[in-house]
Amino acid sequence: MAYMALYRKWRPQIFEDVVGQEHITQTLKNQIKNDNIAHAYLFCGTRGTGKTSTAKIFARAVNCMNPTNFNPCNQCEVCTGIQSETMMDVIEIDAASNNGVDDIREIRENVKYPPTKGKYKVYIIDEVHMLSTGAFNALLKTLEEPPHFVIFILATTEPHKIPATILSRCQRFDFKRVKETDMVGNLAFICREMGIDIEESALKLIARNADGGMRDAQSLLDQCIAYTQEKITYDDVIDVLGTVNDSFIFELVDHIAKGDAKAAMEAVDSLVAAGKDIHQFIKDLIQHYRNLMMTKVAENLEGIVNLSKENIERLKTQGKQLENHSIIRAIHVMSETDVDAKWSTQPRILLEVAIIKLCQPAYDQSMEGLIERIHALEKSIQSGNIKVQYVEAVTEKGTTGTVQEKAEEEEKKNQPSVQELPVKPVNFEALERVWDAILKEIRKRKISVHAVLMEGRPVGVDKNALLIAFKDGYGFHKEAAGNSPNKEFIEGVIGELLGQKISIKCVMEDEVASLSTAAKEISASQEDLELQKIIELFGADLVEVVKD
Repeated sequence: MAYMALYRKWRPQIFEDVVGQEHITQTLKNQIKNDNIAHAYLFCGTRGTGKTSTAKIFARAVNCMNPTNFNPCNQCEVCTGIQSETMMDVIEIDAASNNGVDDIREIRENVKYPPTKGKYKVYIIDEVHMLSTGAFNALLKTLEEPPHFVIFILATTEPHKIPATILSRCQRFDFKRVKETDMVGNLAFICREMGIDIEESALKLIARNADGGMRDAQSLLDQCIAYTQEKITYDDVIDVLGTVNDSFIFELVDHIAKGDAKAAMEAVDSLVAAGKDIHQFIKDLIQHYRNLMMTKVAENLEGIVNLSKENIERLKTQGKQLENHSIIRAIHVMSETDVDAKWSTQPRILLEVAIIKLCQPAYDQSMEGLIERIHALEKSIQSGNIKVQYVEAVTEKGTTGTVQEKAEEEEKKNQPSVQELPVKPVNFEALERVWDAILKEIRKRKISVHAVLMEGRPVGVDKNALLIAFKDGYGFHKEAAGNSPNKEFIEGVIGELLGQKISIKCVMEDEVASLSTAAKEISASQEDLELQKIIELFGADLVEVVKD
C-alpha cells in the first residue's frame, strides 16, 4: 500500500478527535441530539484547524445508521460509503477550481433530488470565498430556501470576502488556532501509537513553528520522522526546519544589546554558512523579542512563552538588561525587514542592515531610533562617563589646532555680528516682507534653529521688540526659540538683514491679544504724562486739547 501522509492517516474520525475546537464540536453534537440541524453552516478559520474534517464528520453523523453518542460509527454502509467517496449523498466541491456560475447552477439543478441512502444530502464547499460574484448570486436563492433534506457546509479561511447576503443565511462557526499545548499532546499521542521516540522539547519546537495549524504540525512531524530513524531530538527538528537553536538567538541579542555590530555580523555569517532559512530566522528573532516584551508585563510566563524553564529564566535575565523602548524598536525594525525580505532577492543584506540599525541607533532615522539615542545620551550624562577627545587637526595655513577649536571657529563664522548696528524703532511692515528671507538665512546657518522658528510667525511689536507667536501645541518650539543661545542667534541674523539692532519676544498666540491691550494702556498713560508736562509749562489757559 502506498505511503499515506500523517495528516491524512490521523485525520479526525469523530468529533472528539478534532483538536482544540470543543466549542464547535459540542454545539454540533447538541444539534444532532435535539434534531435542530440548520440548513447552512459557515466554517471559518486559518488553515489546518479542522474545518473540512469537522464538516465530513458532521456529514457522516447526520446520516449514520448506528450513531454512537451522536458520533458516526464509521462502520455502517453509509459511513464507509462517505469515507470512500462512493456515496453520492455527500458532495465535496473545491470552489477554487469550480467557481463559475455554471458550477453553481449544476448544484441548483441537482439539489432538488432527495438523498439515495442517507437522511440528508450534504454539500461541502471548500474555499467558498473563491466563488465569483455571479456564482454567489446563483447560490443565494438555493441557500435561502433549500429542500428540507439538504445541508450546505461552506468552509473558508477568508470570511470577509463572502457577501453579507450569504453570511446572513448561515450559522457561523469560527475555528480557533490550535493551542501549542494541545498540539504537543496530539503529536505525542501519534508518536506513541507509531512507536516513535521523540524529545518533548522537539515536540514543542514543532508546535511553535506550526503557527496554530494542526495539519502543519503533523506535516512537520512527518518530515522529522523521515529525517531520522532513531530518536527525534531537538537538534533534529532544528535541522529539518532550518531554524536556529535558542542559544544562538540569546547570544545574538546580547551582541545587539552591547552594540557589538562586528560580533553580530559574524553570527549572521555563521547562520548563512549553516544554510539556515533567513526568512524563518527573522520570524524567530521577532518571536524572541516578543517574549522579552512579555517579561516586562507578566510575572508568570507559563502559558505565554513556550520555552523550557531554563530558557525562561535566561529570558528574564536578558529582559532586565533591555529597556522597553529598545525591545519595541527591535520588533518594529525586524517586522519591517520581514515584510521587505519576502520580495527581496537579497534577504541576507536586509537582515544585516536591520541588525546594524539595532546595534547602532545612529543609523536608524526613525522616531524609535532617535529615542534610543537620547536614552543612551541620558545614561552617559547620569553616569558622568563623558569623554571629550581633542584631536590635532591641520588648518588651511598649515598650523595645528584641536577639532574642538576648529568647530568653535566655524561656529563663530556662522554667528552674526550686531555690535556695530544702530538702534532704531522696529519697522514691522518691512520685517514682514523679508521674513521668508530671514528664515532661509537661518536655515543656511543653523538648521536646528530654523526647525523651531519656522513654527512661529511675526505678529507685531511690543516695546520695540518683535513679537513672534506660536500656535497651541508648539510650546516647546516657543521655549527653544526664545531662550539663549538661539534667541541671540535669531536676533543677530534679523539685525544683519535689517541693518539695525533688534530684540525678539516669543509668545503663544493666545497671549498676543493681552500684550496688545497692555501696550495700548501704557501708550495712553505716557500720553497723559506728556500732556500734564505741557500744561504745567505753558499754563492751562494757553493749552487746548483736541481729541480725534
